[in-house]
Amino acid sequence: MRANNSATTLDAIAVTAPEPPRTPQPAAARAPRSGALLASLGVAAFSLTFPATAWALEGMGPWTAVMLRSVLAAVLAGGCLAAGRVRIPERRHWAGIAVVAGGVVLGFPLLTTLALQTSTTSHAAVVVGLLPLTTAACSALRTGARPSRTFWIASLAGAAVVVGFAVQQSGGAPSTGDLYLFAALLVCAAGYTEGGRLARHMPGWQVIGWALVLALPLTAPGAVVALSAEPLHLTAHAVAGLLWLAAGSTILGMVVWYRGMAAIGVSKASQLQLAQPLLTLVWSVVLLGERLPPAAPAAALAVLACIAVTQRARG
Repeated sequence: MRANNSATTLDAIAVTAPEPPRTPQPAAARAPRSGALLASLGVAAFSLTFPATAWALEGMGPWTAVMLRSVLAAVLAGGCLAAGRVRIPERRHWAGIAVVAGGVVLGFPLLTTLALQTSTTSHAAVVVGLLPLTTAACSALRTGARPSRTFWIASLAGAAVVVGFAVQQSGGAPSTGDLYLFAALLVCAAGYTEGGRLARHMPGWQVIGWALVLALPLTAPGAVVALSAEPLHLTAHAVAGLLWLAAGSTILGMVVWYRGMAAIGVSKASQLQLAQPLLTLVWSVVLLGERLPPAAPAAALAVLACIAVTQRARG
């Protein structure tokens, strides 16, 4: 009897013994994948910015296009902030928000729009392909990030491909439009870096939302002055381009872009933008009827190879 009782007890213990807990996949392991996806969606949205700007310029002047897109985006963002009853950011974050406003809301749109008055969309897209490298360098200076040597080699290789492509297309002589574009690279890199840093403390849509609201005292009067000084002809292309600039490039693109940077880091996210000029080249052919440069396929393969290396390299 004792033996039977012992056996029964052991069987009961064996049956009722709890299974080892299953270890769920940590959020940190999912963050790089989702962050890369969000940043890629941002790149896709940004790739339509130059074609949309070219469409907007068909019916309005450059200052009107820039100011109206910012005002419309600020109205959308302000409505979302008010509907969500979002608290005003802490005082320590406003300096960074001001940098985002100066670089992303005002500086980059204005400089690139002025450049597109003399440069083609495809040429401007390739020159702005240097943005990932300038963003990574700005991030290293601002946040103290130290990407690996492999990361920098691949980034420089990608930048070299972009520069070589741009020089080949422009005949080796930089134009006034190129100077606008190079200045746009600097201010946008600063805005991206600050936005990526702030997105770790607040949602990305709030970062760009407060930046748009902060710039509204400048953009609203600027829109009034621009409308009185520049002719306005609202065509279907002009309206569609302006709406995409306000809702797509400024709101949707920046929201997913900042969330992606917060998840995988500014340096790695910025390298995904190496694909942006190539996507814009495709849009310039499809939407604007521009002729695709013969060197574009080779440049596309080289840049995509650099992206693959930078995404595998650990910072």
